[in-house]
Amino acid sequence: MDTLLTAAATLAFLLLFLGLGVWVFISLALVATSALFFLHGMDLSRIGSIAAGIIYRYSTSWELSAIPMFIWMGEIIFRTDISTRLFRGLSPFVDYIPGRLLHTNVLGCTLFAAVSGSSPATTATVGRITTRELGQRGYDDRLSLGSLAGAGSLGLLIPPSIVMIVYGILAEQSISRLFAAGVLPGLMITALYSGYIMLRAKMNPGLVPAKRETRNAMDFLRALWDLAPLVVLMTIVLGSIYTGIATPSEAAAVGVIAAIAIAAVTGQLSLTLLRDTLMGALRTSTMVCSILITAAFMSTAIGYLHIPADVADGIAALDLPPWGLLVVLSLFYLGLGFFLDGTSIVVMSLPISLPLALQAGFDPIWFGVYLVLMVEMAQVTPPVGFNLFVLQGISGRSISYVARAALPFFVLMLIGVALLAAFPGIALWLPNFFYG
Repeated sequence: MDTLLTAAATLAFLLLFLGLGVWVFISLALVATSALFFLHGMDLSRIGSIAAGIIYRYSTSWELSAIPMFIWMGEIIFRTDISTRLFRGLSPFVDYIPGRLLHTNVLGCTLFAAVSGSSPATTATVGRITTRELGQRGYDDRLSLGSLAGAGSLGLLIPPSIVMIVYGILAEQSISRLFAAGVLPGLMITALYSGYIMLRAKMNPGLVPAKRETRNAMDFLRALWDLAPLVVLMTIVLGSIYTGIATPSEAAAVGVIAAIAIAAVTGQLSLTLLRDTLMGALRTSTMVCSILITAAFMSTAIGYLHIPADVADGIAALDLPPWGLLVVLSLFYLGLGFFLDGTSIVVMSLPISLPLALQAGFDPIWFGVYLVLMVEMAQVTPPVGFNLFVLQGISGRSISYVARAALPFFVLMLIGVALLAAFPGIALWLPNFFYG
């Protein structure tokens, strides 16, 4: 009972500060301070000492440096013509399968996710091109927006993933293994999305225009040339990680250099581009890293209050089988997804959910992939679905219209979670193959 009251009071502090419109990272710091001062009885000097130690440790973390580097690389791609070339390059190859150019949403997001690491950036970059092109060609608007909302979330799962870096730092797991673990589940979700589009196109041919463009061999050669910059960048970044040449943080820096070199070769590099991409990366990185550091402070405060240990003991006393615990955690994360963004979900819930998962016998690498999939669902659930907001701004449609369009792809993600739970090797085979 004491633990429940303590947890309820902590949650009340959080809801109070967030409800007042206080920035998330300040809210987390205030919650941690209030909880330690009022609920634990700790004096302010001791609280300040704990906060200073956490801030220093995370601010000097080498692993954390990968976040601004990957964000900067994504900004460079976003502000050059690589995304436009991506649509042109994919179009000839998907024009002969059911659903045709609708697959450019799924495949484009999959490829862009492999160099971005951000779900909103993936959705915005690919959506800025495909929504206009597909609309002009007469493709079904709802299926176009829905596939884009779902596929845009792959920016969190397919490496390099910023959320995976956050999880790896907080859970003290190998980021390289997490990156490897996200590849096959990401491809599985991609296959589910494309399979659904093909099924819908077969069942209702009116969703896709009847006229097919005439292609020749030169079209395919030009398409390969258009895809080359992104493929080269993806090979450099992921290849350096999986071959052991570079750590994820080093690979991020290499990726930035490669992206600048591609911009230079294609004649798009300028001081204005560098300034704009640096400022964009600075704003986003500051937000993510500030939330991560203050969330670590709040996690420490929750640990002092013994909430994770007591909750874990309470759930353990229920003697739930592993699948039962997974159902409870899934419902818990679906509830959080209605109100919080992905990074906040990970950093706020991990002190409670990770000990429970480890106690139930789940592999921490597998649990990281499962958690990212649950966070992906938060990207397409109102009222705080970032991908929905991005698509609302791009398409001009209402948030409810975009949410209804994304619903089938939300269900496909649930199916993906079920498959991951039934066959853990989908996530674990590749990291075991590369790293033993």
